[in-house]
Amino acid sequence: MQEALPPIGWAEKACEALMAKYEPEQLPPDRFHYHQGVFLSGMEKCWRETGNPAYFEYIKRWVDSQILADGSIKKHKPDELDDIQPGVLLFNLYEQTGDERYKKALYNLVPLLKSWKTNPSGGFWHKEHYPNQMWLDGLYMAGPIAVQFAKTFGETEYYDLLAYQAILMEKHTKDPSTGLLYHGWDETKTADWADPVTGLAPEFWGRAIGWYPVALLEMFEHMPEEHKDKAALTAILQDLLVALTKYQDAASGLWYQVVDKADRPDNWPENSCTALYAHAIAKAVRLGYLDDEYLQYAWKGYQGVIDTLRFDDNGRLVIGQICIGTGIGDYAHYIARPTSENDLHGAGAFILMCVEMSLAKRSGQR
Repeated sequence: MQEALPPIGWAEKACEALMAKYEPEQLPPDRFHYHQGVFLSGMEKCWRETGNPAYFEYIKRWVDSQILADGSIKKHKPDELDDIQPGVLLFNLYEQTGDERYKKALYNLVPLLKSWKTNPSGGFWHKEHYPNQMWLDGLYMAGPIAVQFAKTFGETEYYDLLAYQAILMEKHTKDPSTGLLYHGWDETKTADWADPVTGLAPEFWGRAIGWYPVALLEMFEHMPEEHKDKAALTAILQDLLVALTKYQDAASGLWYQVVDKADRPDNWPENSCTALYAHAIAKAVRLGYLDDEYLQYAWKGYQGVIDTLRFDDNGRLVIGQICIGTGIGDYAHYIARPTSENDLHGAGAFILMCVEMSLAKRSGQR
C-alpha cells in the first residue's frame, strides 16, 4: 500500500513529476498533439481544484510555444484528429486572459471538422493516411473541443455534427454480447485489421474504450440538455460503463489491456485504461448518469492504480503499467505492446482520475 495521500494529492504529485522532467516547451512530441493535450487537460482540472498558479503558467507556456501571433499553429498535422484535441486548452486561456490569439487559434482548428474526410456514412477518418477508419479515440480528440466551441461561440451546428459521430461510432463498434466497443471500424473493410464481413477491429482494447465515455462526459458539460440526441447519448454512456464493471479484476481493481480476456496468462493489467474508466464512472455518478452504487467500482480502480505506484530516487512519482501509443491490431499486437512510465497520456489519465475521485470524496461519496 502507498502512503495515504488524498486523491488531489496524488494528482499534484503527478503534475510535479512531469513538471520536473520537462520544461513546458519541451513536452513531447514536438508538435501540437493530444499527448500534451490530455496531460495538460488533467493539469487544468487540478488547477481548478487547487488554485496553484504554477499549473496555469505551465499550461500557458506550452500553448504559447505552439500558437503564433495570428492564431495559427506552429507545428501540427491538420488531417489528424489527434492534433485537434489540444485546442481544448485554449478556452480557459481565452477566458482568463482575453487574448484574441486563443480565439483565433480555435477558429483555425475547429472549422477543419466541417470539411473533414468521412467514410460513406459520414464518419470522420481518424487520420488522412487511414482512409475510412473510425477509431474510438477519435471522439475524445474532436468531441469535447467541438461541443465547447459550439457553446462558447454560438456555433451550434457542431452539437449535431459531433453527436452524430458519437452515435455512428457506437452503432458500428458495439458488441451486443459483452456491451463493449471494438477499437475501430472500417466501413469499406479494406484496412488490414478489418473483419471482412463487419469491418470491425478484432479486439476490445482498454485505453481506446476509455477515451469514448470520457469524451461523452466532457461533451455533456457543454451540450444543451434538450438536444435531440442527448437521451440517446446518455443511454450509450450508461450501457458502456455498466458493461465495463463486469470486466474489472476483483482482486486488484484494475482492468486489462485486452478488456474481455483477463483470464489469458499473457494479458496484463493496464493503468491508463483503469484510470479512464474510474474517472468516467465517478464522473457519471457525480453528474447523475449512474446510481451511487457504481462508485464502488471507481474507488476500487483508483486504489488498484495507487497500489502500483512508486517513487524514484528523487522522490518523484512514477506511474507504470502504461501501454505506449497503439494502433489497431489483433490480440498478439496489443499484448506485445511495450509499457512506459510517466508517459503523457498515461499521466493525463491518472490526473483526470485523481481529480474526479477528489470531487467524489469531497461530496462524501465513498
